[in-house]
Amino acid sequence: MNANLSKQTYSPVSRKRFQLKDKYKLFLMALPFLVLVFLFSYLPLYGWVYAFYDYRPGIPLSKTEFVGLGWFKALVSNPTQVQEILRVLRNTLVISSLGILTSVLPVIFAIFLAEIKSPTFKKIVQTLTTLPNFISWVLVYSFAFMLFSVDNGFLNNLLKSMHLIERPLSLLASDNHTWLAMTLWGIWKGLGWGAILYIAAIAGIDQELYEAARVDGANRFQLMWHVTIPGIIPTFFVLLILGIANFINNGLEQYYVFSNAINMNHIEVLDLYVYNIGVVNSNFGFATAVSILKSIISLFLLYVANGLSKLVRGEGVI
Repeated sequence: MNANLSKQTYSPVSRKRFQLKDKYKLFLMALPFLVLVFLFSYLPLYGWVYAFYDYRPGIPLSKTEFVGLGWFKALVSNPTQVQEILRVLRNTLVISSLGILTSVLPVIFAIFLAEIKSPTFKKIVQTLTTLPNFISWVLVYSFAFMLFSVDNGFLNNLLKSMHLIERPLSLLASDNHTWLAMTLWGIWKGLGWGAILYIAAIAGIDQELYEAARVDGANRFQLMWHVTIPGIIPTFFVLLILGIANFINNGLEQYYVFSNAINMNHIEVLDLYVYNIGVVNSNFGFATAVSILKSIISLFLLYVANGLSKLVRGEGVI
């Protein structure tokens, strides 16, 4: 009787039923996130329709003039507009390139953090470097203003008290090295958070590899070079490829709070340009057209990055 029950319990039909139940459970677990993605990522794409109208706030879309591809033609037909688009693209591509070049810094930080022997000191360092990620860019700018303000900034007061300068330095209201400054602020804010995935990857490396290397006489730096780095290279490549796919999306908040009339020529990236054209100047149709082209370019870069992933790693990211 027990043998018959065992056969019934583990029959192929029963296994298939259990597999189907597991699939339904997994689908139900993922359903809330799918709904959120649909509501906040796909449903707003309806707004692309504004790119084909000369929309003005307060006027229903049904009573708005239909311009077809007029806004898209304006992107390439007006020489002044073309120069503006090229300027914004230049800023976007340079800042994104600096971000890609500095993406190795969280890797280095994670490797050295993993080498710290004191658990207490390691937790303190990781906490202090991760906290800036949870601070809004508005507070970051407030912190920068407190340090580098011309009127009463800490740095200017310190340098003047030491008689190193006679006139205060205008670091925030300056267009010198704007790209580098934005990159450095981004590194300061995201270094600890960016290292978390690499710390997890290091924790997942088989400890027997370290023991075998120690038996062969490897020192700490040789262990890092021959065991730790090869162990986290796959994670680095995946994040690097995703960063390339997101190359043209710099975000808005950082550049919005740090922008002013003096540095606007070099700080205005594509997302900030869309905001200024659409919200500040109320040209929603043209801003939507630029945003659509940005999304198309991002999609193209995603497939390029996926192709690079297949070429380098033998498998894609999508």
